[in-house]
Amino acid sequence: MARPDIYISADIESDGPIPGRYSMLSFGLAVAATFDGEIFAPREPGAATFSRELRPIAAEFVPAALAVSGLDRDLLERDGADPAEAMTEATDWVHVQADSARPVMVGYPIVFDWMFLHWYFVRFCGSSPFGFSGAIDMKTMYQRRAGVTLDRAGREDLPPELVPDRPHTHDALADAIEQAEIFIRLW
Repeated sequence: MARPDIYISADIESDGPIPGRYSMLSFGLAVAATFDGEIFAPREPGAATFSRELRPIAAEFVPAALAVSGLDRDLLERDGADPAEAMTEATDWVHVQADSARPVMVGYPIVFDWMFLHWYFVRFCGSSPFGFSGAIDMKTMYQRRAGVTLDRAGREDLPPELVPDRPHTHDALADAIEQAEIFIRLW
């Protein structure tokens, strides 16, 4: 018998386009739902969450990327969480939330967030609690469901019934919660 899935919405904020050369400065995770192959069980998106602001790991950054989040690199260099500790805590949190279910990361779109989170989990923990492919891209789900090209599958293209009640703020945890709401509505 297959394990049920637990869908965890993820969002990150970074100071550049790729991990390693640039830093993930914050991330947020929010449990969205479970699915056992028959029953989809949504959760209150803000009820089970995890987030951290991280100390940068790279000296290089793109000012325009940093401006998106509004995070202060100088402050994070002093007060940000140690990435190894934060990723270990996140791994433990995912395992507790999942229990015997399979953790699946979801995002809109997931590719950017997955790239950073997977790299950080592997770099600082040796592996990811989501495995090497445990992710679902909501943008692709919407594109297929709506029958539109990828260029017409952005968040701004969502019909009113899929638009979340929460705004997109570029605060990693708030955006993970907002995306969990989209995931529930999209499912």
